[in-house]
Amino acid sequence: MTVKKNPILALGAMTAVAALALTGCSSGGSDEASEKDGSTTLTVWVDADRAPVLKDVAAAFEDESGIKVKLVQKDFGKIQEQFVQQVPTGKGPDITIGAHDWLGDFVTNGVVQPIELGDTAGDFQDVAITAMSYDGKTYGVPYSIESIALLRNTELAPEAPASYDDMVQMGTDAGTEFPFLVQVGEESDPYHLYPFQTSFGAPVFGTNDDGSYNSDDLQIGNDGGIEFANWLAEQGAAGLLPTTVDGDIAKEKFVSGDSPFLITGPWNVGAAEEAGIDLAVDPIPAPGSGPAQPFVGVQGFYVSAKSKNVLAATEFLTNYIGTKDVQLELYKVGNRAPALTAAFDEASADPITAAFGEVGANGVPMPNIPEMGAVWQYWGVTEADIINGKGDPAELWTTMADDIQSAIDGE
Repeated sequence: MTVKKNPILALGAMTAVAALALTGCSSGGSDEASEKDGSTTLTVWVDADRAPVLKDVAAAFEDESGIKVKLVQKDFGKIQEQFVQQVPTGKGPDITIGAHDWLGDFVTNGVVQPIELGDTAGDFQDVAITAMSYDGKTYGVPYSIESIALLRNTELAPEAPASYDDMVQMGTDAGTEFPFLVQVGEESDPYHLYPFQTSFGAPVFGTNDDGSYNSDDLQIGNDGGIEFANWLAEQGAAGLLPTTVDGDIAKEKFVSGDSPFLITGPWNVGAAEEAGIDLAVDPIPAPGSGPAQPFVGVQGFYVSAKSKNVLAATEFLTNYIGTKDVQLELYKVGNRAPALTAAFDEASADPITAAFGEVGANGVPMPNIPEMGAVWQYWGVTEADIINGKGDPAELWTTMADDIQSAIDGE
């Protein structure tokens, strides 16, 4: 991978080095050796999949700036908790990889600081910047976006369905075991079912004028939510949303040709292609009168609130992670569409990536506010109860919404 040098970088990196040398500061994540030899070190937490790409990026940055980058490989699923715990102690990294929906938790705990993107913010897809922003400030440099869409086996379904009922009919006509597949599971999966819910006009939270989520405006229990709950009960009774089908089963059955359709993300594309399935990616058909909008997930890099190498960290993120070449390399290892528009445009030469990107552009960022935690604990189990006919759907949904509100008020 070749990282194109930015003429602004040299000046910025020199400024960072000079400032750090004058203050005698080193990162809270630096090791003793770096302190003894007087060098400046940026410590970056990264997951195993992205580590090989960042190794090359770090080497290029060190050659240009003279600042060493120490990569610490972490289990992605544990980064959020460990970052919140370690940053206040000064033992955390300067930079960490992370998901955008961690941001509310990070800001509330005071462990991240805003990053100034300036005019370059317009170089990223709008949904990516919105997702990485909180209270009007941008807190990270995004590198990928992803959402679910409808994978279609073109041999079993030559045309895209125009509606949810159309999808069910096409799947039934195909004579396969399942008319369509979606990850549900014993406790349901609100993430995968959310596009259906939004088509009934039932978002989780309302939004402010700038597109950010308003934690004081819980919308999940509105009339559209009740309509969705009744629809869920109908689908459960018809056997169309079996809670026995989890993610692994859904993928296995689609790959083996037991359904023309699978609602999933780009992470299952490889398995389907390896099985020789001719794929198309379509928007998720809406059962309600509105569009089916999936959650959009964004991943990026944050700067620690305790970093003493802020200038260097900013240079590393904006002039390396935020470049087309690096974002394309990160795309290759994760199959997540690049957040940088120029990189996404190039990656869109692949029709699968282009189609997922089109669906994601019409999606909504997963809420990054801390109050979302109160939603998850009630949402899935209620959906599962409704699907399995364990009570009146409207009553179950209303109770869920009340419980969520009470949990939010109690926080």
